[in-house]
Amino acid sequence: MIRTFVSASRSLLGARPSVSGWSMIIVALSIAAWLGTLMFMGGMDEGPGTPLHRLPVFLVGWVVMLTAMMLPSELNYIGALVGMLRGRGVAPAIRVRRVLGFIGGYGMAWLVYGLIAFTLDGLVRFVNPDVIHWNRAGPWLAGAVLILAGMYQLSTLKHACLKGCRSPFSFFQLHWRAGNGGAVTMGFRHGLVCVGCCWALMAVMFAVGVMSLTWMALLTLFMFAEKVLPNGRRLAMPIAAFLLIMGGWIAVSPDTAPLLQDPLMFEGYCRNL
Repeated sequence: MIRTFVSASRSLLGARPSVSGWSMIIVALSIAAWLGTLMFMGGMDEGPGTPLHRLPVFLVGWVVMLTAMMLPSELNYIGALVGMLRGRGVAPAIRVRRVLGFIGGYGMAWLVYGLIAFTLDGLVRFVNPDVIHWNRAGPWLAGAVLILAGMYQLSTLKHACLKGCRSPFSFFQLHWRAGNGGAVTMGFRHGLVCVGCCWALMAVMFAVGVMSLTWMALLTLFMFAEKVLPNGRRLAMPIAAFLLIMGGWIAVSPDTAPLLQDPLMFEGYCRNL
C-alpha cells in the first residue's frame, strides 16, 4: 500500500527520482493525523451509536479525521495547483500561501458537512434516543445507511463528482481564481465536489461507529483508490457491492456481521462497573 501510495504521488506530481517537497508534506501531515487519531480515538469505538461528544470535541476529532482520511487523496490536486502556480511564475513563498489557502477552503466544505451530520445526529437522539438502540432499529438504520451508500456509488451524480475529483487540471482551467482569496474559493469549490463524491462513504462512519478505526482505514483506502489510482473509477462497482452486502448483513444478522463492535457489550460492561 505504501509503495502504491508513493508511486501514485510521484506520477501525479511529476516528481523526479525523489518525491516532491509537497508530496512529502502531505504524506507527513497524513501520518501525523493518523497517529493523532490513534491517540484520540484508540479504545473509544463502542460500535454503532457511539456518542459524538460535545461540539468542540467533535470538531477537533473531525478535523484530525479529515486530515487522515481525505488529504492523501488530494495529492493530485495539490500537485496540479503547485505546478500551475509555478508555471505562472508565482514566487515560492506566495505559492505556499496559495496552497494552504486551497487546503483551508477544501477543509471548510467538509467542516460544513461535519456540522450538518452532528446536527442530524443530535436531532435523532433528542427526538427518539432509543430508536438507534441495537436491540431496536439500530441494525436496520446502520444497514440502511450502508445500502444507501452502495446505491449512491452507482449513481450518475457520484460518477460526475468522482470524475471531477480525478481531473485537477480541467478543474483549475475552468475555475481558476487569482490571489489568496481565490485559492480559498477554489479549495471550497473543489471541496463541495469532493463532498458530492464521498458524502455517502463518510456517512458510513456515523452508521458503524464514528470512532471505528477499522472502518476509518477501510473507507480511506476506498476513497484514495477511486480518486488517485489509474483505474480508480472502475472500483465504484466493487465498493458498491461490498457496501450493499455489508448493509444487508448488518440489518439481517448484526451479531454475525464482521468489522463491527457490539454496542450491547459496552452497555453490559458499564452496568457491571
